[in-house]
Amino acid sequence: MERMYKVLGFWTLIFSVMFLTGGMKELALLFLAQTGFFYLFSFLKLTERMYMYVFGAYLTVFMVGFTYYTLFIMAPGGGLS
Repeated sequence: MERMYKVLGFWTLIFSVMFLTGGMKELALLFLAQTGFFYLFSFLKLTERMYMYVFGAYLTVFMVGFTYYTLFIMAPGGGLS
């Protein structure tokens, strides 16, 4: 299971490099932080259940942040109408 976290870290690093070359520095830093998160957790030698709990928590935080961003930051007028 720890190898999958290294794979996730690899792909977030690729996205970070692509965002950096596209001039999107904030997103590049965000994905670089995710890369560090995934690589850090890949070396912890946790149980498979704990890796699944960590990934579920990661997805929950992502969905809350994504929903906040799309509703209040990206929406025209800055919020719900």
